[in-house]
Amino acid sequence: MTARAARPGLGRPLLRLRVAGYAFFLPFFVVFLVTVVAPLAYAIYLSFFQDRLIGGTVFSGLANYTRALGDALFGAGLLRVALFLVVQVPVMLLIALGCALAIDSGRLRWPSLFRITIFMPYAVPAVVAALLWGYMYGDQFGLVGQLGDALGVTAPDLLSRPWMLTSIGNMVTWEYVGYNMIILYAALRAIPEELYEAAEMDGAGAIRIAWSIKLPALRPALLVATIFSVIGSFQLFNEPNILQKLAPAVISTGYTPNMYAYNLAFNGQQINYSAAVAVVLGLVTVVVAYAVQLITARREQTL
Repeated sequence: MTARAARPGLGRPLLRLRVAGYAFFLPFFVVFLVTVVAPLAYAIYLSFFQDRLIGGTVFSGLANYTRALGDALFGAGLLRVALFLVVQVPVMLLIALGCALAIDSGRLRWPSLFRITIFMPYAVPAVVAALLWGYMYGDQFGLVGQLGDALGVTAPDLLSRPWMLTSIGNMVTWEYVGYNMIILYAALRAIPEELYEAAEMDGAGAIRIAWSIKLPALRPALLVATIFSVIGSFQLFNEPNILQKLAPAVISTGYTPNMYAYNLAFNGQQINYSAAVAVVLGLVTVVVAYAVQLITARREQTL
């Protein structure tokens, strides 16, 4: 009798815990639905229609997707950001890794100042950073041109076609090295001190500890940083969009896939086709990010 009577009483605290859990989760879920799921669903919905002079908006099936897959401008933009990803992301992550290892080594005199200095560019808005670097790149009025005049040499035009992607890569690296450094440094601080003490007792030096303990422990954090960087590369927009005002002959409206979708929607009034381009770009990003994760997981299994 006592045990049976106690069961309903035990159920109430469990019910309250469940209700409290759902209550904490509900605000995030609502915001996620409104800001992520609903826009994605609406973009997919728009991508299946076309605006025509005769007949208005009509259902077109996969016509917009077929057009996107055969669009030369869209393909050129994808190849451009793919090249950007292959070159810029490894360079950025190597610099971030070096900075994180340097701070964690304990040999820097002012590690907090160094950490804040490296991270500070991330706090600068991307538009402001693009304007700053754009004027520095100017061959006549910018810092590069002034340095060339001071040294008596002809400075390269960093806003020209051969240098443009490199210039954008430099800007993005400057902005996001600190962000990735913080991710890696946080992972380094999570390594147990006992591992370092055991390695020192075995006679391991700083380089050996970094190679055998720190780098293996950083693999999950490096994977996260790589996936974030892959997504960011395919979303490249602010930097080329700002530099387009300074070099309109070099950066076209389809310089990157994001710029192409934006200009199709807001300048070309091709909202439905722009939605299809955005959906295809999102799928490509998901596939590449998943491929990176899958390759990394297989390498860890073979080690």
